Amino acid sequence: MKNNTHKWILWAVIFIIVVIFPHATGIYYTNFFVRFAIFALYAVTLNLLLGYMGVLSFGHAMFFGTGAYATAIALTHIEGLPLLPAVLAGGITGGILALILSPLLVRVTGTAFAMLTLAFGQLIFVAALKFREITGGEDGVGGFPIPPLSIPGVVSIDMNDQVNFYYFAVALIAICILIVWFYTKTPFGSLIVGIRDNAVRVDYMGFKLPQTKAINMVVSGTFAGIAGAIYALLQNLVSTVGVLDITNSFAPLLMAYIGGIGSFFGPIVGSGLLHILEDIVIRFTERIGLVNGVIFILVVLFSPMGIVGLFHAARLKWFTKTANPAAMEDD
Repeated sequence: MKNNTHKWILWAVIFIIVVIFPHATGIYYTNFFVRFAIFALYAVTLNLLLGYMGVLSFGHAMFFGTGAYATAIALTHIEGLPLLPAVLAGGITGGILALILSPLLVRVTGTAFAMLTLAFGQLIFVAALKFREITGGEDGVGGFPIPPLSIPGVVSIDMNDQVNFYYFAVALIAICILIVWFYTKTPFGSLIVGIRDNAVRVDYMGFKLPQTKAINMVVSGTFAGIAGAIYALLQNLVSTVGVLDITNSFAPLLMAYIGGIGSFFGPIVGSGLLHILEDIVIRFTERIGLVNGVIFILVVLFSPMGIVGLFHAARLKWFTKTANPAAMEDD
């Protein structure tokens, strides 16, 4: 009961901080927080593959990037397209791409899966460069209109206002993360973890491994596409280097590993930590990649379960120490 009370207090404090954040800080940090939230969702979707299904993807940016392009192109060419359908277009595109690739990807694991995702990611990167009539090539797609969030006859909220967009983006991302969290707690989510731990046994129990893996990939691709769609709205510019480059596939990997792939909230912690470090480091040097690499090496060497794993280990050690004197007193 006491733990539940502490959790409710913690979530209430987080909610209050999120609500007052844009009013307590400037536009820079408001957009900074939205970017952190976008990459938190993006890293969570990668963790569905890495942490839950046990496969390493080097090409996750293809789902994020196609979602961003889908939203940008839709808003450019479809006049009067509402905001939520535009974001949904990004999610659907990411899910469809995952569905198209899943017949090949679900039949391999380990290094083969990593290399295939890398190859498909680079293929889509090159395709986006070549089809300039659609994607704008190296210039990308930018300057598209940001529609208001409107309920016909009730309200219309201007999304060109940074504070309004902040509340919209953070609320939508929070809903998406909550949906993914519930998804991992379902029996199907437990089945995905079972595949990671012992795929042979799950297959022996009668579950269809390829179809199960494909569904998880589609879920991951869909929400990665939504993250990309919100990123497109934030930047008002989508380019190959900005959303499809291989560094955008490594970014959520770093966040997941540093935060802790054994935890659902690990990638969120990793996203927050890396964004804060980037904001600090960029004031002194442009070698952000070098700093991230050093942090990644330190985490792998000294805390393989990430920051969240380190926190749980420290808490367990603390409870063990406090419990031992009490047990001695009882004796």
